[in-house]
Amino acid sequence: MKLLFCGTPEFAVPTLERLIAEKFVIDLVVTNPDEASGRGYELKAPPVKQVAWRAGLEVFQPATLKEPAAVAFLSRYRPDAIVVVAYGHLIPKWLIDLPRWGCINLHASLLPKYRGAAPIHWALIRGEAVTGVTSMRIDAGLDTGDILLKGEVEILDDDTTETLGARLSLLGADLMVETLRNLERGDLQAQPQDHAQATHAPILKKEDGRIDWALPAEEIWNRIRGLRPWPGAYTTFRGKNLHIWAAARPVAGEPRSLEPGTLTADHGRLFVACGQGTWLEVKEGQLEGRNRLPARDFLNGVKILSGEKVECIANREG
Repeated sequence: MKLLFCGTPEFAVPTLERLIAEKFVIDLVVTNPDEASGRGYELKAPPVKQVAWRAGLEVFQPATLKEPAAVAFLSRYRPDAIVVVAYGHLIPKWLIDLPRWGCINLHASLLPKYRGAAPIHWALIRGEAVTGVTSMRIDAGLDTGDILLKGEVEILDDDTTETLGARLSLLGADLMVETLRNLERGDLQAQPQDHAQATHAPILKKEDGRIDWALPAEEIWNRIRGLRPWPGAYTTFRGKNLHIWAAARPVAGEPRSLEPGTLTADHGRLFVACGQGTWLEVKEGQLEGRNRLPARDFLNGVKILSGEKVECIANREG
């Protein structure tokens, strides 16, 4: 089977590596242009490009698939399928129609749930117990194409977008190989999505990380995990940003009548009052301009005053 591979970040690397190991013929790898990074703003190749180079594969890095030069260059290829994994660009119809078996996308959710740019983040934010990956045939919509195969994983209490994403990327690599092998044999029956069951996972913005302490502790805990590492869950303490890196899963207990956002220190443990009488134990925090610290070390450097609060959005907005 002859393939083109479109992908950019670390999430796409396991699939490309598996396709290489399984001896698929990869005529071309399409990825984003190199980006400036670090203090010196030196150009850095995307993770997919680095893997492709090591494997001796040809790499193409158009800024957009709409530019005439990109259309002319890619139209020379006649792949059996185009594999798309976290490429970062919508696939235009002319490219969808290019391969005989279509463009096969690996999406990091159990479609039709969490269509969009941030499915891993939103599965955590919404408190899902299970998520997974789906191979689908791309159509003109946003993650609306027919489903080919699915694979599930349990979401663990200590999962963040980093850890869950890493597990899903490995599961997705296996699923893509299985999908392509079944396509070769003609054993795969595509299933239309139930669009009535669709949910959406829009791209996150920096302001999505600001914590509303009026929410129940369980919701805030889910957001902390789903927003890590970016944009991160944060609040304001003594006029500075306080990044909450980790928190304990809330447990049922005696409701507290403290106003949301009120801080309590108890033998090296840090608690924040939340909505509906719940509270959240902060495990790791980072005050603006300081190092990331466990709660005990944070409290050693910052003495919490009686009744002291972090910013509460509901109060701030009136």
